[in-house]
Formats: sequence, C-alpha cells, structure tokens
Amino acid sequence: MNTSIAHYARQLDDAAVCAQAIAQFPSGSFDLEQAYVIQRTAIQRRVNRGDSICGIKLGFTSRAKMLQMGVHDLIWGWLTCSMLKEESSSIDLNQYIHPRVEPEVCFLTKRTIDRPMNALQALDCIEAVAPALEIIDSRYRDFHFTLEDVVADNCSSAGVVVGSFSRNFDALSNAGVHMAFDGRYVQTGSTAAILGHPLRAFVQASRLLAASGLHLPAGSLIMAGAATAAQALPPETHVRCDIYGLGRVEFFTATETP
Repeated sequence: MNTSIAHYARQLDDAAVCAQAIAQFPSGSFDLEQAYVIQRTAIQRRVNRGDSICGIKLGFTSRAKMLQMGVHDLIWGWLTCSMLKEESSSIDLNQYIHPRVEPEVCFLTKRTIDRPMNALQALDCIEAVAPALEIIDSRYRDFHFTLEDVVADNCSSAGVVVGSFSRNFDALSNAGVHMAFDGRYVQTGSTAAILGHPLRAFVQASRLLAASGLHLPAGSLIMAGAATAAQALPPETHVRCDIYGLGRVEFFTATETP
C-alpha cells in the first residue's frame, strides 16, 4: 500500500478514536480517487479492531449542496455497527469532536445490491424504510475541508439512529420533515430535497457501488442523504425527527465528565 495513503488513513482514524480534530491536509495531497482509497483503508482499521460494515451513506444528495461544493455527483461512505445508536437512547457527545445532526431516510435491503438498478428494480430490493437521524462529525478542525478531505474522512459519518421500519413506501414522496430540539423546531423540509425522491438515492447507491466494483449484502442499511441542513448538537437535549407518513425517531444527548 502507498505509505501516504496509510498515513492519511491512520491520522483520520486516530482523530475519530480520540475525538481530537486534525488540520486539513495540504492542498493537492491526494485526488478524489485516492480519497476513496484512504476512506476504505481507515474503515478497514476499524474492521481489524472488531467492528463490521452494515451499510453505506450518501452525501450531496441536495442539488444546492452539489452546486455549493462545485461537484456534479454524489459522494458516499461506509456505515459500521459501532456507529449505530439505539433509538431513544442517551448519546454521550464526548465521543465526538463537533457533532451535528441531520434528518434522513434509511432503507433496509432485502437483496444483494450488486449492479446498477432503475427505480422499479430498486423498489424490489427494499425490505423496509424508516426515519433516521445521522450524526456527522468532521475530523478536521473547525469543520473545514475540501471535497477530497471529506471523502477521505468517510463523508463525516459518525453515528446513526434509526426509527421503526415500515413498508409505507408511498409516504416517501415529498413528505414533510420536522427536526426539533426539546420540542422546538430547528429544521423543517421535505423528503423531496433528497434528489427529488429518496428512492432515487437508492438507485444512485446501486450505481456508485457498481462503479467501484463493490456489492452490498442483503440486510444492509442505505442512508439516503439529508432532507435539511445539519444542526449543531447541544448537550442535554432531546432530539426528535418526524417524517410525515413514516414516523418518528429520537434520542437524547448527554455529556459525561471525562
């Protein structure tokens, strides 16, 4: 393995484990293709410690975000079992650097995703769908990064809370999304912000996996991307997300004295 790839992967992995921010890498340190290699190398370090992969997450599913970052395609990263947090549980913020939360739609697969699919084929591969909250936490200082930086950093993925699954697929289209802190709305939006329809994110996930020569086994999670902007997570707060027709997902934040 390229020693630089291993070096960057180790730095990002250590930053996540220790919850200590690092500086951005020097401009031009690696290109986008190499960033994905760094990402997979850092995830493999987690797997070597006993973690396991349970799905993928998509980023830049908002056209506005793509334009803001000057890119024309989605980015994606891995979900591991250690990222999964129990719904309605209390989550210690000390394990993160500067965590934010965003409401999403989560798919559960019932077949192996091993080729590009259209919407009809994708629907046949979905076991269920659920409202979800993703905790993102860039390992870079001040949450500043380039496109290559964020891909190498596993697209800032840090935690996932998934609500109850259902097969109410008809509710996916333009469903109202409301995220509240202690009962006060902090973000509102629609599932239409996710590529116009969350199912399109599933289709794009199949394309991205195939382009990388990878597959996702049945029983995996696919996080479709954010329905609103992310919100900084304060301590000792009740976080709730309601997606009309899909249900509710919630958790509490806490900080323990180190």
